[in-house]
Amino acid sequence: MSNKLSEVQARMNGVHGLESVVGAMRGIAAARSREARSRLDGIRACARIVSAAIGDALLLIDDHASHETAAPDRDAKHDASMVIVLCAEQGFVGTFNEHVIDAALASSTAYVRTEYLVLGDRGIVAATERGLNVGWSAPMITHADEVPALADRLTGVLFQRLVAGRTTRVSVIHATPNPTASVQTVEQTLLPFDYGRFSATSSATSSSSPAIARRNPPLINLAPQRLLSQLAEEYIFAQLCEAIMLSFAAENEARMRAMIAARTNVHDKLEALTGDFRRLRQEEITSEIVELSAGSIAADRPSKKPRPEPTRHCGNGSVPSF
Repeated sequence: MSNKLSEVQARMNGVHGLESVVGAMRGIAAARSREARSRLDGIRACARIVSAAIGDALLLIDDHASHETAAPDRDAKHDASMVIVLCAEQGFVGTFNEHVIDAALASSTAYVRTEYLVLGDRGIVAATERGLNVGWSAPMITHADEVPALADRLTGVLFQRLVAGRTTRVSVIHATPNPTASVQTVEQTLLPFDYGRFSATSSATSSSSPAIARRNPPLINLAPQRLLSQLAEEYIFAQLCEAIMLSFAAENEARMRAMIAARTNVHDKLEALTGDFRRLRQEEITSEIVELSAGSIAADRPSKKPRPEPTRHCGNGSVPSF
């Protein structure tokens, strides 16, 4: 009985330690998600600045030339696409990677060939199991400060492949923070680059006043077409920064929800072990009481000794009686 009791006690100590680890992981995930959310405003402000610069640069190019900057429409059934898939770098995220990969598979059904650029070690394993054509992969960030470096690296790889091959469409698929328990994914088209989203207005226009077209074009020292292409690349870089930051925040939210579920399971297990410990301890106490009671009763009983048999004396000697 004592061996079982010590075994349950050891398991309870282990579960208490696991509870501390789960609580720490939950706190870290919450802090990282909050930090990632706080960085989004800066990234979006940068994207707005580049967007305004593109609008100014469009003033330098007539309508005919501006339409030529975007990739022409082609038959999707005869062209290839490139999908950037942002997955989780670390574990304990539930079905986070599976939802993102399912969205990536659904987005590429209209193309003959699709090459996937996968970020996140956990996602790479899941993508390989699903049979995705992973042409390039890299680790996902583990801290918000790593976003610019990863986005810059991804932008370089993206444009290298565009120059080398025939790709008519490039998109990025990632998860976004969601207050519910489900994983919400978003697909954003990077190329063909839609210049129609940007209006040729003054970058200094106040948000409270209507857009006013700039009469005088900006002074530049680059060819207008080259300037516009570089600004488009900067805007794609900002888009990738935002997508990576949103995915990082969503990953940590998924981990936080997983830790909440794990904490509930730990509490349930701890309650079950506590019940077993109390039951075994009660049985041990009862057994000790029974043993002590039995020993006390045995000590209180009077001892019965056999009486000696009488003897008869005959003559000079003694003869026992029969």
